[in-house]
Amino acid sequence: MEQNDIAVGLDIGTTKIVAMIGRKNEYGKVEIIGIGKSKSLGVHRGVVNNITQTIQSIQQAIQEAEADSGLKISEVVVGIAGQHIRSLHHSDYITRRNPEEVIDADDIHTLCNQVHKLVMLPGEEIIHVLPQEFKVDGQAEIKEPIGMYGGRLEANFHVVVGQVSSIRNIGRCVKSAGLELSAVTLEPLASANAVLSQEEKEAGVALIDIGGGTTDLAIFKDGIIRHTAVIPFGGNVITEDIKEGCSIIEKQAELLKIKFGSAWPGENKDNEIVSIPGLRGREPKEITLKNLSKIIHARVVEIIEQVYLEIKNYGHDEQKKKLIAGLVLTGGGAQLKHLKQLAEYITGMDTRIGYPNEHLAGTNDSETTSPVYATAVGLVMNSLEKGQSKFQEEAVLSDHKSGDDVGDAGESEGRYEGDEEQTSKKVARKSIFDKWAEKFKDFLDNAE
Repeated sequence: MEQNDIAVGLDIGTTKIVAMIGRKNEYGKVEIIGIGKSKSLGVHRGVVNNITQTIQSIQQAIQEAEADSGLKISEVVVGIAGQHIRSLHHSDYITRRNPEEVIDADDIHTLCNQVHKLVMLPGEEIIHVLPQEFKVDGQAEIKEPIGMYGGRLEANFHVVVGQVSSIRNIGRCVKSAGLELSAVTLEPLASANAVLSQEEKEAGVALIDIGGGTTDLAIFKDGIIRHTAVIPFGGNVITEDIKEGCSIIEKQAELLKIKFGSAWPGENKDNEIVSIPGLRGREPKEITLKNLSKIIHARVVEIIEQVYLEIKNYGHDEQKKKLIAGLVLTGGGAQLKHLKQLAEYITGMDTRIGYPNEHLAGTNDSETTSPVYATAVGLVMNSLEKGQSKFQEEAVLSDHKSGDDVGDAGESEGRYEGDEEQTSKKVARKSIFDKWAEKFKDFLDNAE
């Protein structure tokens, strides 16, 4: 299998694990050629809590995808989410050795690497370093500094941080399932790639991915990611509430939510009743749909309010930070009836449901364009995007202190120390992705 033209995304979620195989067709659109999914048994709120069960679920999804496509899968891009993810803003700069030369990709790479050296809380690791605006010699609001002259290169960064143990547990599961891990991507970023248009990202938009265990948020403005957050509530909490409120088992609660659930209690009449078979010879239970939607409504309001709080934290009220394109809802939870109307009512922002068909070829079936597969489609797309820019964002998951010479050129002020270091820097830049992959593999081998 040519890994260059075919990509595999593995979405390890709380309720399901999806393996998706895709390739680019001659028109540059993504064509999905295989899909496999299995029930996720060892993951809670985006974090692995049972290694054995997770490995089995991954293997099952991969086998299904292989059978569907007729291809053998060896390498995957994995999405990471979970309640341990947080983001922060950071500014950094380098002083260039020769201001007479134009700024090139190496300078940006050095700057990004410097941010990777940030001291994190114990047990935390940087997953993504995403540059926002650059400044060259004090000139602000530069989106692309390559090709400009300047001595001092500054940038604001959006840094995504996660727990080392959670990231490595996912790595361990993927490796034990007999797969190579080619990259780790933050799930809200993958979903955003799949369902948002460039115009929306420019105008300002908040992507809300409502999954089983978590709700992911990604805010874009002026085409740049501005804020990410993971809220530890999702569709499973709604199911749990229905289970408790109606005194029924989880399987029945999930079916009720999917078939009759609505986020808007006003639309159900009092006499609409659904009958649920009792357990082992007991009397069937009768539940009014009005009560059911009241239970759902209460929890959904809580989820949307939490998301809205994060949007306000980003500074949505400021004129310059206004999200003109409003909200885009995706993920399995976005299929709940009247959720769009409720989100508009609570936030007062335009809302649409995000389907991952923006970049997909027209030949794909309707199943793959469901909001449920937004993250998986996004992971496939991320993997298919070639070029160094992708690798610059990758997190170096292995221990930064283990002799990684990339970016050592930047001392306290990021100055180059000499020509030798500059050349070694260029060599290192070519192979940063290979280095990262090797280190991560070594770590996993030693962790057994």
